[in-house]
Amino acid sequence: MKKYLLFAFVLLAFDAQAQIPNTLTPAQKVYGLSKFWQEVNYNFVYLDKVDRAQWDGAYQDLITKVQHTPNDYAYYRELQRFCALLKDGHTNIYFPKSLDTLLYTNMFGKYRIFLSNVDNKAIVTRTNLSIKNELPLGSEVMEVNGTPTADYLKQQVLPYISSSTDYVLMDIAINNLLQGLKGESYHVKFRTPDGKVKALTLTHEKTLEKEVYPAFEDRKLLDFKWYPNGTAYVALNSFSNPEINKLFLEKLPELRKAKALIIDLRYNGGGSTGIGRQILDYLTPDTLLYGSRNMTRQHLASFKAWGKFATPKDTVGNAWTTKSLLSYQDKLFYPFDYAPYRNQVNPAEKVIVPTALLIGHNTASAAEDFLIYADNQKHMTKMGENSFGSTGQPFLFDLPGGAVARVCTKKDTYPDGREFVGYGVKPDITVKSTLKDYIQKKDPVLEQALKHLKGQKLASRL
Repeated sequence: MKKYLLFAFVLLAFDAQAQIPNTLTPAQKVYGLSKFWQEVNYNFVYLDKVDRAQWDGAYQDLITKVQHTPNDYAYYRELQRFCALLKDGHTNIYFPKSLDTLLYTNMFGKYRIFLSNVDNKAIVTRTNLSIKNELPLGSEVMEVNGTPTADYLKQQVLPYISSSTDYVLMDIAINNLLQGLKGESYHVKFRTPDGKVKALTLTHEKTLEKEVYPAFEDRKLLDFKWYPNGTAYVALNSFSNPEINKLFLEKLPELRKAKALIIDLRYNGGGSTGIGRQILDYLTPDTLLYGSRNMTRQHLASFKAWGKFATPKDTVGNAWTTKSLLSYQDKLFYPFDYAPYRNQVNPAEKVIVPTALLIGHNTASAAEDFLIYADNQKHMTKMGENSFGSTGQPFLFDLPGGAVARVCTKKDTYPDGREFVGYGVKPDITVKSTLKDYIQKKDPVLEQALKHLKGQKLASRL
Protein backbone atom coordinates (compact mmCIF):
# COMPACT_ATOMS: atom_id res chain seq x y z
CA MET A 1 0.00 0.00 0.00
CA LYS A 2 2.81 2.42 0.92
CA LYS A 3 4.59 1.66 -2.38
CA TYR A 4 1.37 2.36 -4.28
CA LEU A 5 0.89 5.73 -2.54
CA LEU A 6 4.51 6.68 -3.15
CA PHE A 7 4.13 5.78 -6.84
CA ALA A 8 0.93 7.85 -7.03
CA PHE A 9 2.66 10.89 -5.51
CA VAL A 10 5.56 10.53 -7.97
CA LEU A 11 3.09 10.46 -10.87
CA LEU A 12 1.32 13.56 -9.56
CA ALA A 13 4.61 15.40 -9.14
CA PHE A 14 5.64 14.37 -12.67
CA ASP A 15 2.30 15.58 -14.05
CA ALA A 16 2.69 18.92 -12.24
CA GLN A 17 6.15 19.42 -13.73
CA ALA A 18 5.13 18.27 -17.23
CA GLN A 19 2.48 20.95 -17.62
CA ILE A 20 4.73 23.90 -16.70
CA PRO A 21 5.67 26.05 -19.73
CA ASN A 22 9.36 26.01 -20.60
CA THR A 23 9.55 28.61 -23.35
CA LEU A 24 12.23 31.09 -22.29
CA THR A 25 15.76 30.90 -23.61
CA PRO A 26 18.75 31.56 -21.30
CA ALA A 27 19.28 34.90 -23.09
CA GLN A 28 15.66 35.93 -22.47
CA LYS A 29 15.97 34.99 -18.81
CA VAL A 30 19.07 37.13 -18.34
CA TYR A 31 17.46 39.99 -20.25
CA GLY A 32 14.33 39.88 -18.04
CA LEU A 33 16.43 39.84 -14.90
CA SER A 34 18.56 42.71 -16.17
CA LYS A 35 15.53 44.70 -17.30
CA PHE A 36 14.05 44.55 -13.81
CA TRP A 37 17.39 45.37 -12.15
CA GLN A 38 17.86 48.34 -14.50
CA GLU A 39 14.38 49.79 -13.96
CA VAL A 40 14.74 49.48 -10.18
CA ASN A 41 18.11 51.25 -10.24
CA TYR A 42 16.72 54.02 -12.42
CA ASN A 43 13.18 54.47 -11.06
CA PHE A 44 12.67 52.89 -7.62
CA VAL A 45 11.91 55.77 -5.29
CA TYR A 46 13.18 53.97 -2.18
CA LEU A 47 16.53 52.97 -3.65
CA ASP A 48 18.25 55.00 -0.93
CA LYS A 49 16.93 52.47 1.60
CA VAL A 50 18.29 49.46 -0.27
CA ASP A 51 21.54 47.73 0.66
CA ARG A 52 23.18 48.30 -2.73
CA ALA A 53 25.97 45.79 -2.17
CA GLN A 54 23.44 43.07 -1.35
CA TRP A 55 21.19 44.11 -4.24
CA ASP A 56 23.97 44.13 -6.84
CA GLY A 57 25.46 40.95 -5.41
CA ALA A 58 22.12 39.16 -5.72
CA TYR A 59 21.87 40.34 -9.33
CA GLN A 60 25.31 39.00 -10.18
CA ASP A 61 24.53 35.63 -8.60
CA LEU A 62 21.26 35.38 -10.52
CA ILE A 63 22.84 36.00 -13.93
CA THR A 64 24.12 32.44 -13.85
CA LYS A 65 21.35 30.94 -11.74
CA VAL A 66 18.38 32.03 -13.87
CA GLN A 67 19.93 30.52 -17.01
CA HIS A 68 19.72 27.09 -15.42
CA THR A 69 16.17 27.29 -14.05
CA PRO A 70 14.28 24.20 -15.27
CA ASN A 71 11.16 26.01 -16.51
CA ASP A 72 9.40 29.39 -16.73
CA TYR A 73 7.79 29.00 -13.30
CA ALA A 74 11.12 28.46 -11.54
CA TYR A 75 12.55 31.45 -13.41
CA TYR A 76 9.81 33.87 -12.39
CA ARG A 77 10.02 32.59 -8.81
CA GLU A 78 13.68 33.63 -8.78
CA LEU A 79 12.65 37.08 -10.00
CA GLN A 80 10.03 37.28 -7.24
CA ARG A 81 12.64 36.39 -4.63
CA PHE A 82 14.91 39.07 -6.09
CA CYS A 83 12.08 41.63 -6.06
CA ALA A 84 11.23 40.80 -2.43
CA LEU A 85 14.65 42.15 -1.37
CA LEU A 86 13.24 45.64 -2.01
CA LYS A 87 10.51 45.21 0.62
CA ASP A 88 7.92 47.32 -1.18
CA GLY A 89 4.23 46.57 -1.66
CA HIS A 90 3.99 48.53 -4.91
CA THR A 91 6.99 46.79 -6.54
CA ASN A 92 6.19 43.31 -7.84
CA ILE A 93 6.68 40.56 -10.41
CA TYR A 94 3.46 39.05 -11.81
CA PHE A 95 3.29 35.65 -13.49
CA PRO A 96 2.13 35.45 -17.12
CA LYS A 97 -1.35 34.07 -17.75
CA SER A 98 0.14 30.76 -18.91
CA LEU A 99 1.31 30.16 -15.34
CA ASP A 100 -1.41 32.00 -13.44
CA THR A 101 -4.02 29.53 -14.69
CA LEU A 102 -1.98 26.64 -13.27
CA LEU A 103 -1.64 28.13 -9.79
CA TYR A 104 -3.99 27.14 -6.98
CA THR A 105 -4.15 28.61 -3.50
CA ASN A 106 -7.04 26.93 -1.66
CA MET A 107 -8.45 24.25 -3.99
CA PHE A 108 -7.51 20.61 -3.39
CA GLY A 109 -10.27 18.66 -5.15
CA LYS A 110 -12.42 17.36 -2.30
CA TYR A 111 -11.06 20.03 -0.01
CA ARG A 112 -11.21 23.79 -0.30
CA ILE A 113 -9.32 25.43 2.56
CA PHE A 114 -8.83 29.15 3.27
CA LEU A 115 -6.11 30.20 5.70
CA SER A 116 -5.77 33.49 7.58
CA ASN A 117 -3.19 35.05 9.84
CA VAL A 118 -4.49 35.04 13.42
CA ASP A 119 -1.79 36.00 15.93
CA ASN A 120 0.88 34.90 13.40
CA LYS A 121 -0.64 31.43 13.17
CA ALA A 122 -2.04 29.81 10.03
CA ILE A 123 -5.69 29.30 10.91
CA VAL A 124 -8.46 27.70 8.85
CA THR A 125 -11.12 30.41 8.53
CA ARG A 126 -13.26 29.00 5.70
CA THR A 127 -13.77 25.64 3.96
CA ASN A 128 -16.08 24.13 1.40
CA LEU A 129 -19.38 23.29 3.09
CA SER A 130 -19.15 19.49 2.97
CA ILE A 131 -15.93 19.30 5.05
CA LYS A 132 -16.78 21.89 7.72
CA ASN A 133 -17.03 19.17 10.37
CA GLU A 134 -14.06 17.19 9.12
CA LEU A 135 -11.80 20.27 9.32
CA PRO A 136 -13.42 22.74 11.74
CA LEU A 137 -12.91 26.49 11.60
CA GLY A 138 -10.12 27.52 13.92
CA SER A 139 -7.91 24.53 13.08
CA GLU A 140 -4.23 25.50 13.00
CA VAL A 141 -1.67 24.34 10.45
CA MET A 142 1.12 22.78 12.53
CA GLU A 143 3.32 21.28 9.81
CA VAL A 144 3.70 21.35 6.04
CA ASN A 145 5.62 18.51 4.38
CA GLY A 146 7.11 17.53 7.73
CA THR A 147 8.35 21.04 8.51
CA PRO A 148 6.90 23.17 11.35
CA THR A 149 4.74 25.90 9.87
CA ALA A 150 6.89 28.80 11.11
CA ASP A 151 9.99 27.25 9.51
CA TYR A 152 8.16 26.39 6.31
CA LEU A 153 7.02 30.01 6.01
CA LYS A 154 10.57 31.29 6.46
CA GLN A 155 12.04 28.86 3.95
CA GLN A 156 9.40 28.47 1.25
CA VAL A 157 6.98 31.40 1.34
CA LEU A 158 8.17 34.66 2.94
CA PRO A 159 11.28 35.12 0.75
CA TYR A 160 9.11 35.43 -2.38
CA ILE A 161 6.68 38.14 -1.22
CA SER A 162 7.12 41.89 -1.73
CA SER A 163 5.73 43.88 1.17
CA SER A 164 6.43 47.21 2.83
CA THR A 165 5.31 46.04 6.29
CA ASP A 166 6.10 42.89 8.26
CA TYR A 167 2.50 42.29 9.30
CA VAL A 168 1.13 42.42 5.75
CA LEU A 169 4.01 40.19 4.68
CA MET A 170 2.83 37.59 7.21
CA ASP A 171 -0.83 38.03 6.19
CA ILE A 172 -0.02 37.34 2.54
CA ALA A 173 2.34 34.48 3.37
CA ILE A 174 -0.24 32.64 5.46
CA ASN A 175 -3.00 33.26 2.90
CA ASN A 176 -0.69 31.67 0.30
CA LEU A 177 0.92 29.07 2.55
CA LEU A 178 -0.23 26.16 0.39
CA GLN A 179 -0.15 27.89 -3.00
CA GLY A 180 1.25 25.75 -5.78
CA LEU A 181 0.82 24.33 -9.23
CA LYS A 182 -1.95 22.00 -10.27
CA GLY A 183 -1.01 18.45 -9.27
CA GLU A 184 1.37 19.44 -6.47
CA SER A 185 0.81 17.68 -3.15
CA TYR A 186 1.23 18.85 0.43
CA HIS A 187 1.30 16.72 3.56
CA VAL A 188 -0.34 18.95 6.16
CA LYS A 189 -0.82 18.40 9.86
CA PHE A 190 -3.64 20.36 11.54
CA ARG A 191 -4.58 20.81 15.18
CA THR A 192 -8.32 21.24 15.61
CA PRO A 193 -9.83 23.60 18.20
CA ASP A 194 -10.49 20.66 20.53
CA GLY A 195 -6.79 19.71 20.46
CA LYS A 196 -6.93 16.74 18.08
CA VAL A 197 -4.24 16.32 15.43
CA LYS A 198 -5.41 15.62 11.90
CA ALA A 199 -3.09 14.82 8.98
CA LEU A 200 -4.19 15.31 5.36
CA THR A 201 -2.48 14.88 2.02
CA LEU A 202 -3.77 17.71 -0.17
CA THR A 203 -3.25 17.75 -3.94
CA HIS A 204 -4.02 20.84 -5.98
CA GLU A 205 -6.93 20.31 -8.34
CA LYS A 206 -10.13 22.21 -9.01
CA THR A 207 -12.83 21.96 -6.33
CA LEU A 208 -16.20 21.55 -7.99
CA GLU A 209 -18.25 22.22 -4.86
CA LYS A 210 -19.31 25.89 -4.87
CA GLU A 211 -20.75 26.27 -1.37
CA VAL A 212 -18.35 27.44 1.34
CA TYR A 213 -18.64 27.81 5.09
CA PRO A 214 -19.03 30.43 6.27
CA ALA A 215 -20.50 31.90 3.10
CA PHE A 216 -18.59 34.71 1.42
CA GLU A 217 -19.64 38.17 2.60
CA ASP A 218 -21.79 40.10 0.17
CA ARG A 219 -19.57 43.14 0.28
CA LYS A 220 -21.05 45.92 -1.86
CA LEU A 221 -19.21 48.97 -3.10
CA LEU A 222 -20.97 50.94 -0.34
CA ASP A 223 -22.83 49.41 2.60
CA PHE A 224 -25.14 51.47 4.80
CA LYS A 225 -27.04 50.62 7.98
CA TRP A 226 -28.27 52.15 11.21
CA TYR A 227 -27.27 51.18 14.74
CA PRO A 228 -28.94 52.24 18.00
CA ASN A 229 -28.54 55.77 19.38
CA GLY A 230 -28.61 57.29 15.91
CA THR A 231 -25.27 55.87 14.77
CA ALA A 232 -24.97 55.49 11.01
CA TYR A 233 -22.59 52.92 9.52
CA VAL A 234 -21.07 53.39 6.06
CA ALA A 235 -18.60 50.92 4.57
CA LEU A 236 -16.55 52.40 1.73
CA ASN A 237 -15.12 49.23 0.20
CA SER A 238 -13.22 50.66 -2.76
CA PHE A 239 -12.10 53.93 -4.29
CA SER A 240 -11.50 52.39 -7.71
CA ASN A 241 -15.03 53.01 -8.98
CA PRO A 242 -16.41 56.60 -9.08
CA GLU A 243 -19.88 55.10 -8.66
CA ILE A 244 -19.22 55.12 -4.91
CA ASN A 245 -19.45 58.92 -4.89
CA LYS A 246 -22.92 58.74 -6.40
CA LEU A 247 -23.98 56.10 -3.87
CA PHE A 248 -22.67 58.24 -1.02
CA LEU A 249 -24.52 61.34 -2.20
CA GLU A 250 -27.73 59.31 -2.40
CA LYS A 251 -27.36 58.43 1.29
CA LEU A 252 -26.39 61.95 2.34
CA PRO A 253 -29.91 63.15 3.27
CA GLU A 254 -30.23 60.19 5.66
CA LEU A 255 -26.72 60.67 7.01
CA ARG A 256 -27.56 64.22 8.09
CA LYS A 257 -29.89 62.68 10.69
CA ALA A 258 -26.99 60.78 12.30
CA LYS A 259 -25.79 61.61 15.81
CA ALA A 260 -22.61 59.61 15.23
CA LEU A 261 -20.95 58.01 12.23
CA ILE A 262 -18.84 54.95 11.49
CA ILE A 263 -16.80 54.90 8.27
CA ASP A 264 -15.47 51.40 7.63
CA LEU A 265 -12.35 51.32 5.44
CA ARG A 266 -11.07 47.89 6.51
CA TYR A 267 -11.66 46.27 3.12
CA ASN A 268 -10.80 49.27 0.95
CA GLY A 269 -7.73 48.40 -1.11
CA GLY A 270 -7.56 51.81 -2.73
CA GLY A 271 -8.10 53.12 -6.25
CA SER A 272 -8.19 56.86 -6.95
CA THR A 273 -7.26 59.34 -4.23
CA GLY A 274 -9.68 61.93 -5.65
CA ILE A 275 -12.66 59.60 -5.32
CA GLY A 276 -12.16 59.19 -1.59
CA ARG A 277 -11.38 62.84 -1.02
CA GLN A 278 -14.69 63.89 -2.57
CA ILE A 279 -16.47 61.87 0.09
CA LEU A 280 -14.31 63.29 2.85
CA ASP A 281 -15.35 66.81 1.75
CA TYR A 282 -18.74 66.15 3.34
CA LEU A 283 -17.30 64.80 6.60
CA THR A 284 -14.93 67.57 7.64
CA PRO A 285 -15.57 71.21 8.62
CA ASP A 286 -12.23 72.31 7.15
CA THR A 287 -12.01 74.46 4.05
CA LEU A 288 -8.42 73.38 3.34
CA LEU A 289 -7.48 69.69 3.32
CA TYR A 290 -3.84 68.64 3.49
CA GLY A 291 -3.01 65.46 1.63
CA SER A 292 0.25 63.62 1.32
CA ARG A 293 3.43 65.21 0.04
CA ASN A 294 5.00 63.48 -2.96
CA MET A 295 8.42 63.21 -4.49
CA THR A 296 10.17 61.18 -7.14
CA ARG A 297 13.76 60.51 -8.17
CA GLN A 298 15.49 63.01 -10.44
CA HIS A 299 18.04 61.99 -13.08
CA LEU A 300 20.60 64.50 -14.29
CA ALA A 301 23.32 62.60 -16.13
CA SER A 302 25.99 65.31 -16.22
CA PHE A 303 25.51 66.12 -12.53
CA LYS A 304 25.95 62.42 -11.78
CA ALA A 305 29.19 62.46 -13.76
CA TRP A 306 30.48 65.49 -11.84
CA GLY A 307 29.38 63.95 -8.55
CA LYS A 308 31.82 61.07 -9.06
CA PHE A 309 34.59 63.46 -8.06
CA ALA A 310 32.76 65.28 -5.23
CA THR A 311 33.14 64.65 -1.50
CA PRO A 312 30.76 65.64 1.34
CA LYS A 313 33.09 68.44 2.44
CA ASP A 314 32.94 69.93 -1.06
CA THR A 315 29.18 70.44 -0.70
CA VAL A 316 29.40 72.93 2.17
CA GLY A 317 27.84 76.15 0.93
CA ASN A 318 27.89 74.86 -2.66
CA ALA A 319 24.48 74.01 -4.11
CA TRP A 320 25.97 72.86 -7.45
CA THR A 321 28.29 70.32 -5.86
CA THR A 322 25.55 69.19 -3.48
CA LYS A 323 23.31 68.42 -6.43
CA SER A 324 26.17 66.65 -8.17
CA LEU A 325 26.98 64.41 -5.22
CA LEU A 326 23.33 63.55 -4.61
CA SER A 327 22.96 62.68 -8.30
CA TYR A 328 25.97 60.37 -8.10
CA GLN A 329 24.54 58.72 -4.98
CA ASP A 330 21.09 58.26 -6.60
CA LYS A 331 19.63 60.41 -3.82
CA LEU A 332 18.48 63.44 -5.79
CA PHE A 333 14.71 63.92 -5.43
CA TYR A 334 12.19 66.10 -7.20
CA PRO A 335 9.48 67.33 -4.79
CA PHE A 336 6.15 67.86 -6.51
CA ASP A 337 4.44 71.21 -6.05
CA TYR A 338 2.36 71.08 -2.91
CA ALA A 339 -0.78 72.97 -2.04
CA PRO A 340 -3.77 72.09 0.12
CA TYR A 341 -6.97 71.01 -1.54
CA ARG A 342 -9.84 73.50 -1.23
CA ASN A 343 -13.05 71.98 0.08
CA GLN A 344 -15.93 73.84 -1.56
CA VAL A 345 -18.86 71.83 -0.16
CA ASN A 346 -21.57 73.98 1.41
CA PRO A 347 -21.29 73.64 5.23
CA ALA A 348 -25.05 73.04 5.42
CA GLU A 349 -24.62 69.83 3.42
CA LYS A 350 -21.94 68.36 5.66
CA VAL A 351 -22.20 65.62 8.30
CA ILE A 352 -20.00 66.75 11.19
CA VAL A 353 -20.64 64.36 14.06
CA PRO A 354 -18.40 62.14 16.22
CA THR A 355 -16.91 59.73 13.71
CA ALA A 356 -15.03 56.44 13.99
CA LEU A 357 -12.80 55.43 11.08
CA LEU A 358 -12.35 51.64 11.07
CA ILE A 359 -9.01 50.62 9.56
CA GLY A 360 -6.93 47.48 9.21
CA HIS A 361 -4.21 45.71 7.26
CA ASN A 362 -6.32 45.76 4.08
CA THR A 363 -6.82 49.54 4.18
CA ALA A 364 -4.40 50.37 1.39
CA SER A 365 -3.10 52.90 -1.12
CA ALA A 366 -5.81 55.50 -1.93
CA ALA A 367 -7.67 54.52 1.25
CA GLU A 368 -4.52 55.45 3.16
CA ASP A 369 -4.45 58.75 1.27
CA PHE A 370 -7.99 59.29 2.63
CA LEU A 371 -6.58 58.82 6.14
CA ILE A 372 -3.81 61.35 5.51
CA TYR A 373 -6.39 63.95 4.50
CA ALA A 374 -8.42 63.05 7.59
CA ASP A 375 -5.45 63.33 9.93
CA ASN A 376 -5.92 65.69 12.92
CA GLN A 377 -9.70 65.86 12.53
CA LYS A 378 -10.74 66.25 16.17
CA HIS A 379 -14.15 64.63 15.70
CA MET A 380 -12.62 61.55 14.05
CA THR A 381 -11.05 58.54 15.79
CA LYS A 382 -9.16 55.84 13.91
CA MET A 383 -9.86 52.38 15.33
CA GLY A 384 -8.60 48.90 14.49
CA GLU A 385 -5.12 47.95 13.31
CA ASN A 386 -2.35 49.55 11.26
CA SER A 387 -3.17 50.12 7.61
CA PHE A 388 -1.45 48.34 4.71
CA GLY A 389 1.51 50.75 4.67
CA SER A 390 2.11 51.01 0.93
CA THR A 391 1.13 53.50 -1.74
CA GLY A 392 2.76 55.33 -4.65
CA GLN A 393 2.78 55.44 -8.43
CA PRO A 394 4.02 52.17 -9.96
CA PHE A 395 5.74 52.06 -13.34
CA LEU A 396 4.55 48.94 -15.19
CA PHE A 397 6.58 47.18 -17.88
CA ASP A 398 6.63 43.84 -19.68
CA LEU A 399 9.07 41.01 -19.13
CA PRO A 400 9.88 38.17 -21.54
CA GLY A 401 7.27 35.43 -21.71
CA GLY A 402 4.25 37.59 -20.89
CA ALA A 403 5.09 38.45 -17.28
CA VAL A 404 4.62 41.98 -15.96
CA ALA A 405 6.67 43.90 -13.43
CA ARG A 406 6.06 47.15 -11.62
CA VAL A 407 8.34 49.51 -9.72
CA CYS A 408 7.19 52.21 -7.30
CA THR A 409 8.26 55.65 -8.53
CA LYS A 410 6.60 58.03 -6.06
CA LYS A 411 7.17 58.54 -2.36
CA ASP A 412 4.23 59.73 -0.24
CA THR A 413 4.45 61.12 3.30
CA TYR A 414 2.30 63.04 5.72
CA PRO A 415 2.29 66.79 4.98
CA ASP A 416 4.90 67.29 7.73
CA GLY A 417 7.19 64.61 6.30
CA ARG A 418 6.27 61.73 8.60
CA GLU A 419 6.48 58.42 6.78
CA PHE A 420 3.65 55.92 6.70
CA VAL A 421 4.87 53.70 3.84
CA GLY A 422 6.63 50.86 5.59
CA TYR A 423 4.80 51.52 8.85
CA GLY A 424 1.12 51.94 8.08
CA VAL A 425 -1.26 54.60 9.35
CA LYS A 426 -1.66 53.84 13.04
CA PRO A 427 -5.04 53.72 14.79
CA ASP A 428 -5.77 56.02 17.70
CA ILE A 429 -7.33 53.02 19.46
CA THR A 430 -5.94 49.58 18.64
CA VAL A 431 -8.46 46.75 18.46
CA LYS A 432 -7.52 43.26 17.21
CA SER A 433 -9.74 40.33 16.37
CA THR A 434 -8.92 37.04 18.09
CA LEU A 435 -9.54 33.50 16.91
CA LYS A 436 -12.40 33.27 19.39
CA ASP A 437 -13.96 36.40 17.85
CA TYR A 438 -13.79 34.84 14.41
CA ILE A 439 -15.30 31.54 15.46
CA GLN A 440 -18.08 33.32 17.32
CA LYS A 441 -18.59 35.68 14.35
CA LYS A 442 -17.91 38.76 16.46
CA ASP A 443 -16.56 42.06 15.17
CA PRO A 444 -14.68 43.59 18.12
CA VAL A 445 -13.58 46.63 16.09
CA LEU A 446 -17.15 47.57 15.25
CA GLU A 447 -18.30 46.78 18.81
CA GLN A 448 -15.59 49.00 20.27
CA ALA A 449 -16.48 51.81 17.85
CA LEU A 450 -20.13 51.72 18.94
CA LYS A 451 -19.09 51.89 22.59
CA HIS A 452 -16.66 54.70 21.90
CA LEU A 453 -19.21 56.81 20.04
CA LYS A 454 -21.95 56.37 22.62
CA GLY A 455 -22.33 59.69 24.39
CA GLN A 456 -19.46 61.37 22.51
CA LYS A 457 -19.64 65.11 22.11
CA LEU A 458 -18.27 67.22 19.30
CA ALA A 459 -15.03 69.04 19.86
CA SER A 460 -15.64 72.60 21.03
CA ARG A 461 -14.27 74.15 17.84
CA LEU A 462 -17.01 72.45 15.81
